[in-house]
Amino acid sequence: MARSVNKVILIGNLGKDAETKFTPGGRSRTTFTLATSRSWKDAQTGEQREQTDWHNVVMWGQERVGDYLKKGKQVFVEGRLTSRSYETNEGKTAYITEVVCDNLMLLGTGGGGGSEEGGYSGGGGYSRSERSGGGDRSGSGERSGGAAPRQQRDADEGFAASDDDVPF
Repeated sequence: MARSVNKVILIGNLGKDAETKFTPGGRSRTTFTLATSRSWKDAQTGEQREQTDWHNVVMWGQERVGDYLKKGKQVFVEGRLTSRSYETNEGKTAYITEVVCDNLMLLGTGGGGGSEEGGYSGGGGYSRSERSGGGDRSGSGERSGGAAPRQQRDADEGFAASDDDVPF
């Protein structure tokens, strides 16, 4: 049987602060828009051109990560594409394609301008395996030392950050 792959990897900047809502069953759904850009030199005119694409991203079961996802923040997103339909207020059927995020890493210093608010740089990530409590966490920014009790408590709650990972 032929295998198929549905994998998306994006590095971009948030277009607005992330929003977290809860399903009737209590599961969190964090959504945000991500801008990715590419630039090239126009062969005919010789001028520099740029194109920005906007991506709708959804992350399940990570309500606390929304606190760090502020407009302008640069992030790495790994996940899969999914399409769904819904009914608009006018009764028409609309379609949307989203990236369902399985792994997220905060990058750079965007989204706050200052080193206090936006000074977090890489090293820590939030992934599906950490949310379910399984998987190898060696590449997720796990720190040794005094942060272990806090990190374990946060991992049990579905958030793999230590005191060293907090940007303020």
